[in-house]
Amino acid sequence: MSPQPDRIRVINGFDQNAYTYYPILIVGAGESGIALGSRLREEGIDQFRIFERQAGIGGTWWINRYPGVACDVPAAFYSFSFSPNLKWTSLHPGGAEIYQYFNETCEKYQIVDKIQLNTDVSELRWLEDEKLWEATLTHLVPGTGDMSKQDRNQRIADKGRQSVYLRQEIVRARIVCSCAGGLVEPNPWPSSIPGRDTFEGPVFHSARWKHEVDFKDKNVIVIGTGCSAAQFVPRLIHEPYSAKSVTQIMRSPPWVVPRQEHPGGKDNYEKYSPKLFSMVPGLAKLFRTMCFAAGEYDWFTIFDPNNWNHRTRGKLESRMIARMKGIVPEKYHEILTPDYSIGCKRRIFDAHWLPSLNDPKIELTTKPITKVSSNSITIGPGRTYPDPANTDSKAPTDEQTIPADVIVLGNGFEVTTWLHPLKIRGKGGVYMQDVWDERGGPQAYYGLAMDGFPNLFIVIGPNTVTGHSSVILASENMVEYNIRLIKKIMHGDATTIEVKKEAEMAWTKFVQDRLKLTVFNAGCQNWYQKDGWNSTAYPYSQIDFTLRCMFPKWSDWDLQYTRKGLLKRQARQALSVLLVASVVVGAYTLRSAVLKGGSSRSSLVATPGNCALFEGHLDIETLGGAGFASQFQSAALVAPNSGDEDAARDGVWDLSVYNGIELVVGSGDSKIYTFIVKDELPQDKRDDGRDKAGINWEADFSLGTGSEFTSREGTQEKVIWIPWEALKATFRGRENGDGRKLNIRKIRRIGLMIRSYFGTQQGDFRLELRSISAKTSPSVPAEIVNYV
Repeated sequence: MSPQPDRIRVINGFDQNAYTYYPILIVGAGESGIALGSRLREEGIDQFRIFERQAGIGGTWWINRYPGVACDVPAAFYSFSFSPNLKWTSLHPGGAEIYQYFNETCEKYQIVDKIQLNTDVSELRWLEDEKLWEATLTHLVPGTGDMSKQDRNQRIADKGRQSVYLRQEIVRARIVCSCAGGLVEPNPWPSSIPGRDTFEGPVFHSARWKHEVDFKDKNVIVIGTGCSAAQFVPRLIHEPYSAKSVTQIMRSPPWVVPRQEHPGGKDNYEKYSPKLFSMVPGLAKLFRTMCFAAGEYDWFTIFDPNNWNHRTRGKLESRMIARMKGIVPEKYHEILTPDYSIGCKRRIFDAHWLPSLNDPKIELTTKPITKVSSNSITIGPGRTYPDPANTDSKAPTDEQTIPADVIVLGNGFEVTTWLHPLKIRGKGGVYMQDVWDERGGPQAYYGLAMDGFPNLFIVIGPNTVTGHSSVILASENMVEYNIRLIKKIMHGDATTIEVKKEAEMAWTKFVQDRLKLTVFNAGCQNWYQKDGWNSTAYPYSQIDFTLRCMFPKWSDWDLQYTRKGLLKRQARQALSVLLVASVVVGAYTLRSAVLKGGSSRSSLVATPGNCALFEGHLDIETLGGAGFASQFQSAALVAPNSGDEDAARDGVWDLSVYNGIELVVGSGDSKIYTFIVKDELPQDKRDDGRDKAGINWEADFSLGTGSEFTSREGTQEKVIWIPWEALKATFRGRENGDGRKLNIRKIRRIGLMIRSYFGTQQGDFRLELRSISAKTSPSVPAEIVNYV
């Protein structure tokens, strides 16, 4: 029997095939896993377990402990919106403080006991009959999960499998959420550099920093010029490291931009911001919003493929190159001038690296390592940047042997190997990696789901990373989407949820096509893409991604509803139909209620909306046989609640919110059309105590004359369009009994009078006030009256 998705429990506990059942199994206790666990607790869901391979929570902030490790995004923005930290000690706090923040968040939301460390989720397999995921857990020797895959394999080769792995366990789960991070598994030693085995000194990656290594008076080689290297290189020549020399090998230059300054200065910010953020309500949220807005501004001026940012990006590049040349020695100017657009690679937000290049102990070069010996390296001949074919370049290419005691790799992470090293088998036993290979590369619908893998959701999956904003914002957006899906299963409304294949493939094509237009595809070699497939970057702003996650497109999902879920769905659909029907009936009732007037000779209809409208049919017959007498008939649009002509009025039209009047009439040129506008009643009274009548303002327009008349193509109708400016200009020339001017903002009646001097005339007409916007259109439909 399939277990109920309500609680953690042991199934068949006395048998050999016993297993633990988890309603929700979460892979990874980095910032994404912590966010998901915390939000689940807020939603009242606590039947979950978080499995973490490493020996501590925090993901990249647990494992990266190199000198100077810090957040290059303002901490107010690099934190959860649901759990703000008002007491950051700096705008860009160090790794230890960020780790402590995550640890306190776990304590605050009481998920510490939900996290199981030193446990690697190595494989997932979908059980179609049970509608469950079977997970293989590998329990590790404490601390070995902090090692890189290469180091673990070496340990196994040297000391045996038992030195890393303790035992395996099979568990099952209704829902699996992968929160495996990207900046965890470091890139190995570059295969293009020979002689690694001959080097006698320590070699390690900055993400696996060996604190026992003594740097004092040592010659250090650093391979890479990424964000991590920009933070630790300047510190190696100072206490407590005191390296003798640092030679930094650069393949191509990064774009270096200044790190955001502390508002009010570093000392004042660190002294007063914790107090101000704690004491002034909303101040911390306002500052966070400003950081977000600054990041979004960067998107629209650097990353978004529009004509405007081609200009703004060029100006920014000129400023950054000028800034660089004003800081570093002249010998570095050429090799630190990128030949690609800013934003193509991840920018370095720097406060120390460029200034440190003035120290003679630090040497930067683009000559490649061609040989590694026991205590030295050889760089050159040649160079990696600028292009060796560039004969005008003055960058050195000569061969040089440099003493080396320590080699530190700062060459990045395996970010394009998604969900590594987790193996996932979905429906039919198909591996997710095989599906990705077949379809061109790693992908997922909104970065969170793949067809063929039901009840498996991802936080920070393919194509969700941005180069301009906080990854925590993207993570929170995906967490909220995950929770919407999870709640449908945990509340018993659905057994499985799976994205449709056509939706996933359409989304991937949409993303990849768009990415080709962005700066990520601007001719540089970056870690966003591999073999031409960009599986990392999101091609729009975070505003866009936030809105997409806030309003899921449920038609893209295949939900297997339970009976309870079907009843709830049918009830919602019935309620929606009832709501629409109520609106239609209400509108029809309101329309009928406001229709007034009419005669045997005319039929008038009012139509509410963004304009005021009336239409009908008039029969006009002359009184005199000689044809000199005239017969006229009129219809008028009257302001709501204005009463009759002689009564005190309650409402007026503000005609300034309309563009003008459009009149559509049938064929014929023997009629004269007169617009009648009656303005606000005077405030003074007549002798009998009643209000004085308003003033009629009339303007005649004969059909077929004037530039304002146009024929409607393909019909016998003609259109008269009278802009208000033209109408007011006509009225302005009229003589009025008391010399008053027309108040266009206080009109109570707009009329149309049709006269004929040549026999009986018939015709349909439609008179319409054209509104400038829906916000300024009348909230109550007009009343229609007839008068002669």
